[in-house]
Amino acid sequence: MSNNTKHIPILAITMGDPAGIGPEIAAKAFAESSIYSTCKPLLIGHSQIMEKAIKIAGVNLKINKINNVSEAVFTPGTIDIYEIEDVDVQQIQFGQVSEAAGDLAFKAVKTAIELALQKKVDGTVTGPINKESINKAGHHFSGHTEIYAHFTNTAKYAMLLCDENFRVIHVTTHVSLRKACDLIKKERVLDVIRLMNKGLNDLGIESPRIGVAGLNPHSGDGGLFGDEEINEIGPAIQEAQKEGILASGPVPPDTLFALANGGKFDGCVAMYHDQGHIPFKVLGFNWDQEKKTMKSVKGVNITLGLPIIRTSVDHGTAFEIAGKGIASPDALFHAIEYAVRLYRK
Repeated sequence: MSNNTKHIPILAITMGDPAGIGPEIAAKAFAESSIYSTCKPLLIGHSQIMEKAIKIAGVNLKINKINNVSEAVFTPGTIDIYEIEDVDVQQIQFGQVSEAAGDLAFKAVKTAIELALQKKVDGTVTGPINKESINKAGHHFSGHTEIYAHFTNTAKYAMLLCDENFRVIHVTTHVSLRKACDLIKKERVLDVIRLMNKGLNDLGIESPRIGVAGLNPHSGDGGLFGDEEINEIGPAIQEAQKEGILASGPVPPDTLFALANGGKFDGCVAMYHDQGHIPFKVLGFNWDQEKKTMKSVKGVNITLGLPIIRTSVDHGTAFEIAGKGIASPDALFHAIEYAVRLYRK
């Protein structure tokens, strides 16, 4: 695909786990005609699942089932579905982990990656998957990020979360907390700082200010509570500074995110999964106690370092509300917007 400002990108959007809210939020997104002004959306999934999702979402959409990108019509009111064959959808039930659901979700992701590598689409956007279902189907990956890294042969990559001006990247993600501590090494921290700097550049931020978290309470307090800051994180920051990157730290983790939220930093480097995800979701997820559900779920997950564009919703399959028609498509809209932004740059 040619990359210019006039070209409207084709985005492969995966359905996510068919037993979760992915199909429903996809139906709601495709029913919004405004997305066709910025992209040509193509759903990767299964037409039978989407027929149910369209009814549950309460939207009016026709289905155009295709087996080749060239067959898509990209017209508001019609959802182009790149059909995943060879799956048993009869076994799939809302809110239930199953081999069939995991197999369909995985094959949709793999197909999206292949279409992007073949340059038949300009970018990919992923719906939420269930890791247990994926593994039950025999696909042994700990998440989307690892699937993308494997099938694109990418060695240096990282997960970036974005919600307006609050952005967090992770040095480690889907590993145990005990293992995460062992993975905090200078070279990995430096690689992630570099990825963050380039990623923010790609989002249109020149000379971004990057705050790097410590691993330990009070960033180790001079070695009293651990020496990772002295031996690994600090040296990585110094090296990044020599390269002209505006990196600061190690900043105590309990302070860093408040500073970033106030505007001091354009992005934060978190050392492990929950260190970055907790502050991010406190800001972007809003619980409605009266209705017992999330009234809004914001946040986009971007995989940096890949040869292709990949953005995603930053929420799970929400099995507890799947099939009820109340899931918010906000995060999927934002993921589509970010994919378009990255394509434009």
